[in-house]
Order: sequence, then C-alpha cells, then structure tokens
Amino acid sequence: MQEFAKLWEIVERLRDPETGCPWDIKQTPRSLIPNFIEELYETIEAIENEDPQHLKEELGDLLLHILMQARIAKEKGEFTLQEVLTSITNKLVSRHPHVFDTTYKRDGMAAEEVKINWERLKHHEKRETRRSILEGIPKSMPALIYSQRMQEKAASVGFDWKESAEVLDKIEEEIKELSSAVEERDREKISEELGDLLFAVVNYARKSGIDSEAALKKAAAKFRKRFESIEEYHRKNNQNIYDSSMEKLDDLWETAKKDI
Repeated sequence: MQEFAKLWEIVERLRDPETGCPWDIKQTPRSLIPNFIEELYETIEAIENEDPQHLKEELGDLLLHILMQARIAKEKGEFTLQEVLTSITNKLVSRHPHVFDTTYKRDGMAAEEVKINWERLKHHEKRETRRSILEGIPKSMPALIYSQRMQEKAASVGFDWKESAEVLDKIEEEIKELSSAVEERDREKISEELGDLLFAVVNYARKSGIDSEAALKKAAAKFRKRFESIEEYHRKNNQNIYDSSMEKLDDLWETAKKDI
C-alpha cells in the first residue's frame, strides 16, 4: 500500500539524525510510552462513542506510535519493520488453522471455541519460555481486564464454570462472606472479600459474553449523566448543591433515573 510506505518514509525522515525533527530524534521507546497510552485511550473513546471520523484519526495516531517504536528498534539493530509484519502474519496464520488450514475440521466451530483454541495454540508456542498458562498478561492492565484475561486463560484448559448460573451462586456466596467481614469490622478481611466479590462478578460477565470493563464504564457514564442533571437543576434554580439535603438529592436522583 502506497500510503503505508509513504508514512514509513516520513517516520524515517523525522528520525534522521541530521535533517529530522529535534523532538522526534530525542525520543526513546520509554519516553513515548505516555503518549502511546494516551493515543490508545483516545482510540478506545472513539470506538465507544461510535465516532468513525474520530476513530479514523486516532487509528492513524496509534499507527504512528507503532512505526516510531519499529524505527527506533531498527536504529538500534534490534529488529526491522519487515520482521514485525512477518511475525504477526505468521502468528495469525498459525493460530487460525480453522481458516488457513484446509485439512482442519471447523464445521460448527463457535467464536468461544476459537478463542479457547487460540489460547491453547499460544501456550504451545510459548511452552519453552513460559512456565504458566497465566503468564503474558501485563500486570499494568486495569484490574477488571486483567482478571477477565486471567479467567479466559484458565478456561482454555477447562478450568471454568459450566453455566453462568453457577457463577451467580458464587457471587451470592461472596456477598455473604463480605457481610460477615463487615460485621467483624475486619478491614483487611473486608478488602479481601470485596476483591473476591469483584472477581466473581467479572467471571459472570465473562461467562455471559460481556466485557466487564466496558460494562462498568457504561454504568459510570450513566451515573455521571444523572448526577450532572442534579447539578443542572441547582444551577437553573440558583441553589447551592452543597446546601441540599440527602433526601432532596435522592428525590432528584430518582427523577433523573426516569429520563436517563
């Protein structure tokens, strides 16, 4: 693709030690991390907002960061862009035998089966360097995503609930244990049981085919809209929200729930 080749050429010019951009020349793989993360989250926001124009722009920004990392690695003699492309091409082919291997039996293969098979193939490829199936999940990931990925990997070997309803029973069990810890006023135990409860909730979301991170963000966005409507009520009526009673705030909240 001509556009891709042109973008790579631009990145190379930006990194040219003699004629390139001083800021781009100065960057290292580590120094680019904050901007890389910011672009990733902006891309996610564009997807969640279902804004194709914004997404088109953010995907370009994200691609720029990928090429910058590849260019710096090339300069250091670590690997080339060609090797990056070859690596991902080979990985996609090897982990999709149901698509690229004509001898592979794939009749009636569901999406969930494909995902489990991906994890098994991945573990087989990494068996020489990873002792655990759970390795490879970045610890810096948000806790909900981290938990869901860990559960998915465990499920790839069959360590999983048979039905979603069983997880609901587990959630009820964790709620009882949390209540017991609260009664005992054991702060450390409360923290532990709260974590177990959240982990069980994530498990239910996973079994139900729901992204727990996205579900929580949606709930938070709904809360924000409702709360902002309460603030707007006070502004319109020249009232100070800090002077409102809990009863009044609760009534306004119930009103907001009907509209949002």
